[in-house]
Amino acid sequence: MEQDKIKGVNLGGWLVLEKWMAPHLFDGTNADDEYYLPQELSEKEYLARITQHRSNFITEADFLRIASAGFNLVRIPVPYFIFGDRKPFIGAIDELDRAFNWAEAYGLKILIDLHTAPDSQNGFDNGGISGVCKWAQEPAEVEFELSVLERLAKRYHDRTALYGIEVLNEPATEKMFKSMTTRYLPRDPQKASGSAAITFEFLYDFYQRAYEILRPILPNDKVIMFHDGFDLSKWHAFFTENDFENVVLDTHQYLMVAEMEGAELNPTAYEKAMNKIGDQIAAVNEYVPVFVGEWTLFNSYTAGINTQGGINPTQQEFKGAKHLDPAELAKVYQKLWQIQVTNWNRGIGYAFWTWKLNIDTINEPAWYGWDSWAASRALDRHWINPKDI
Repeated sequence: MEQDKIKGVNLGGWLVLEKWMAPHLFDGTNADDEYYLPQELSEKEYLARITQHRSNFITEADFLRIASAGFNLVRIPVPYFIFGDRKPFIGAIDELDRAFNWAEAYGLKILIDLHTAPDSQNGFDNGGISGVCKWAQEPAEVEFELSVLERLAKRYHDRTALYGIEVLNEPATEKMFKSMTTRYLPRDPQKASGSAAITFEFLYDFYQRAYEILRPILPNDKVIMFHDGFDLSKWHAFFTENDFENVVLDTHQYLMVAEMEGAELNPTAYEKAMNKIGDQIAAVNEYVPVFVGEWTLFNSYTAGINTQGGINPTQQEFKGAKHLDPAELAKVYQKLWQIQVTNWNRGIGYAFWTWKLNIDTINEPAWYGWDSWAASRALDRHWINPKDI
């Protein structure tokens, strides 16, 4: 692979919780997301679980192994409460400080990804609270999000490991918002009342404001990154009519989304879908660098059953999965890795989602196939050929 390309992995599920990535962290509760978990545990128990999880889920050894495997960047999702100023949630700035020390020791770059917002920018479980998408309608919370970005920039602007800051993860514009409302039902309908899609007009304004805050703080060699709002076609005017310096557009491309949009459940169809996305990336990359900040190997074909776009076993269990021969499974995964990386390198590179999961595919067979989300497991099972990283 080209040496100047970004070859990254996400440290998903570490500082921003997703129930499916570490389901036993939620044992004994009815919580489906990070918002409700502290409401169902005592303060002492919540602190103990979060502390233990963060201490053990990602460690120095992971940074060493990531670097040794040939990756050169980690994208680290962080919550809006990272500075510990939004009780009852527990800040995570100490963990991020340690991550910078580990990254610098092992020659890795860090992309800080502000992954959540108060009252959520997407309504996904990974947005902090399922079924709620009201942040963009709350001016005080929009200002708070900007303040978090400013504080992160001031804290890490001079760190060698800092690649850049992504100002907001996966804001749900109209098409994705409609999908969210059927996949992530709110626990409290009153809390979700008033939820709405984020408009591109809002995003253009928010991104411009974030840039104006961050660029004077960050050295010019540090990137400011914007997510595409699930539509690569909306950004030509924004980037060509504004005088930005060292900005990148992030797009997230998943095989399961291709399935939801009509792709047949087989490798040939996946290749066709990924090649089409690669063409779009190459076109947009002509006027702004394009980075594929999330993608994975997971798909319904290798999972052996139609997962209906990646519905996970904490949401619904599907029976009757057909298992491929291990040699054939490895062959398919290696091919899917090659196809996707080739297309992502038509931009400036990628960050695979994700590095690690705490799931048990042996004793809990409903998780069969879901370990393909984890690069650490995929490497161990020879589903990734190290020369293709």
